[in-house]
Amino acid sequence: MIEARGVQKSYPGRPVLRGVDLAVQEGETMAVIGGSGCGKSTFLKCVIGLVRPDSGSITVDGTDITRLTREADVAAYRRRFGYLFQEAALFDSLSVWENVSFGLRYLTSLPPSRFRAIAKDKLALVGLKDVEDLRPSELSGGMKKRVALARAIAAEPSYILYDEPTTGLDPIMSDVINDLILDLQKALNTTAIVVTHDMKSAYKVASRIAMIHEGRVLAADRPEAIKATKDPYVRQFVDGLSQGPIKMKLKEFEPETVEGGAR
Repeated sequence: MIEARGVQKSYPGRPVLRGVDLAVQEGETMAVIGGSGCGKSTFLKCVIGLVRPDSGSITVDGTDITRLTREADVAAYRRRFGYLFQEAALFDSLSVWENVSFGLRYLTSLPPSRFRAIAKDKLALVGLKDVEDLRPSELSGGMKKRVALARAIAAEPSYILYDEPTTGLDPIMSDVINDLILDLQKALNTTAIVVTHDMKSAYKVASRIAMIHEGRVLAADRPEAIKATKDPYVRQFVDGLSQGPIKMKLKEFEPETVEGGAR
């Protein structure tokens, strides 16, 4: 289980997480939604240990990762996770199979002679065949996402973290990625956190949905309950409405307003 308590994180002059409390149960897929800049991706990076919270705790399987100080302990912790980056983050200079197997060299003790075969197996799991020797520049956007997903599962992690898995994809390919997330959860029995602003994706893949607003978890419930919510903040976001209590920061066009007055 992953449990965050009072997680806070600020960057110079800008608080991002202001006390996140959230528990992700073993075997579930938690979708984390919220507006741009609300702290979704920062929270994900705190969970995997790429960013250290200023305060609060993140406990994974009984270990408070915010207390890990030795690099060896942090590295061992990260081996439990697969991470799908928002823009796929493939290495242009490497072939597809080299991208997929990149982490095996650092995360496992497997001999390099097995890397290509493992990459081929994981690519098959995400619906890609005979692409091992292609370069990222030869792939479509959807194929790049699937290669990145194959890399995320290459070391057979217990947890998979998805950062905006459908961003930049057309509706059909987005649904392909959603199906893959569901299929992999069943096939690998993993626990997953999916950061997304795509409500269609969130409703389809999640066992529960949590909304972060202004650095805090505003609601966390089953998709059916989120769909039927009466909370005005959650309602505005899931319906995609410009009017409501959430005020957009459109500095290029007008000053930010709160309750009808200028700040």
